[in-house]
Amino acid sequence: MGNKLTACTSILIGKEASIDGTIMIGRNEDAKAAWPKHMVVHQHGEMPTHFVSKDTRLELDLPEESARYTATPEWTDKDGLFEEDGINEYDVAMSATESAYSNSLVLGYDPLVENGLNEEAMITVVLPYVKTAREGVQRLGNLIAKYGTGETNGVLFADNDEAWYFETGAGHYWVAQRIPDDCYAVVANQLAIQEIDFTDTNNFMFHPGIQEFVEKHHLNPDPTTFNFRKIFGTADRSDAIYSEPRVWAGHQLFSPAQAGDETPESTDLPFIMKPDHKLSIFDAQNYLSNHYEGTPYDPIGHGKDAHKYRPISLAKTQESHILQMNRPGANIHWLAMGVAAESTYVPFFNGITDTPAPYKRGKLPAQLNSAYWIFKHASVLVDSHLHDFLPLLRDVQKERNTAAIKMIAETDRRLPSLKGEARSTFLTRQSDGYAVDTLNAYKKLSLELITKMTDYCELNFTTDENL
Repeated sequence: MGNKLTACTSILIGKEASIDGTIMIGRNEDAKAAWPKHMVVHQHGEMPTHFVSKDTRLELDLPEESARYTATPEWTDKDGLFEEDGINEYDVAMSATESAYSNSLVLGYDPLVENGLNEEAMITVVLPYVKTAREGVQRLGNLIAKYGTGETNGVLFADNDEAWYFETGAGHYWVAQRIPDDCYAVVANQLAIQEIDFTDTNNFMFHPGIQEFVEKHHLNPDPTTFNFRKIFGTADRSDAIYSEPRVWAGHQLFSPAQAGDETPESTDLPFIMKPDHKLSIFDAQNYLSNHYEGTPYDPIGHGKDAHKYRPISLAKTQESHILQMNRPGANIHWLAMGVAAESTYVPFFNGITDTPAPYKRGKLPAQLNSAYWIFKHASVLVDSHLHDFLPLLRDVQKERNTAAIKMIAETDRRLPSLKGEARSTFLTRQSDGYAVDTLNAYKKLSLELITKMTDYCELNFTTDENL
C-alpha cells in the first residue's frame, strides 16, 4: 500500500537500559491522518493454512498450528491486512515495519520484488508461528530470501530475553542485530544497522549469501569493514530533513551527555546508544509523542524553524504502540490510537481473550462508537484552539497515566494466585476496564471542548456598555 511508505519512527530498549528490567520495542504507524485502526485478539488455531496477500498476491502455505496473538489491523482489508504489531501466546513481540530506502546500485543487482512479502503481511505470516524473537528473525529472513520483498523495511522483535532489529537491504538480502541489554536504538526511515560481525552469531543474523553478493557486485565502498547502512542505504538531503532529526531527538532525550556535538542534520548518527539514565515506559511514550517541543523546530511553536524538520508525532499517525516484555506479571501491548502526542497509551495485557467492542470498530466516515474516532475527535477539537485547549488534554493524559500504573500494579499483585482461564478472564477484565474508562475520559473531554468552543464563534458581537 503506497501510502505506508516513507513513514514511521521506532524505538528499542534493552532490559538493562530500562528502569524496571523490561524490554521495550515501539513504533508509530504513520500513513494517513484519517485511516482507522482496530485492536484485536486472534485465538489459538484461528489462522488459515493458506495465505494470499491482497496487496501483492503472494501465496504462502502456513503451518497447521497458529498461536494466539494481538494485532492492530486496518479498518478495511481491501488493500491488505497491515496488522502492524502484536504479542503472541509464547511472549514474542513483533512490530512491522519501519520504512527505509535502498540505494540504486544495490537495487540494480537485486531489485525489489513486485509480488513479494511486504509490510502488509509480515505480522500475519510470522508472529503466530514463532516461539522466540530469534525464531521470528529467522522465519522472516527465510521468507524474504525465498519470496523477496517489494519494500525496504526494518522490523522489530523481542521476547523476555532480548530485542532484535531486522532490516531488508534489497529484494532478498537482510541482516538483523541484537540490541545490547544496556543500550537502546531509535530509527527513522533510514537503514540503521552499521557494522556487521559475521563471526558473532549471538548478536547478528543475516542472509547466508550476503557477503558473496556484496563482493561479487563490488558494492562495498570500504572493503575493510562491512557497514550495512553504507553498503545498502542512502544518505542524501532528504534524509537530513526527514529522518536524521528524529534520531537526533532521541539521542538528545536519552543520551545528551554523549550526543552534545550532534545536530539535527548530523549524518551517520550511531544506531546503538547507551542512555545517560535508565528509561521508563513513559520515556518510550514521550519519545514516540515527541514533536521537538522545547526546541526551535516544534511545529506548534512560533519560531522561523518551526516546520523545518519532520516531527516524530504528527497528524498522519494512525496508532502508536509499545510492546513491553520481560515483565514480572503479564507482558503489555500499549496502544495509543491516532496522534500519540494527543492520545493516551492504553495497556492491554498479553493473555487477554478479547478487546472492548469500540476497539474493534471504526471505518470511514467517522463514527463516534469507535475507539479510534473517539481519540481523534478529542484530538481535532484540541487542534482547533491548541494553546487554549492543550492544558485540558494534558490533565486528562496525566490522570490516565497515573491510573494505568495503579491498575497494572494491582494486576501484578493478584496475578500469581490465578491460573488458566481465571488468569485470562482477570487480565481481560483489567484491560477492558482501563480501556473503557479512558474512552469515557476522552468523550468527557470532547464535550467540555465543544462547550468552550461555542464562545469562539466569529458571529459574535460585544454590546457597548453605554447602550
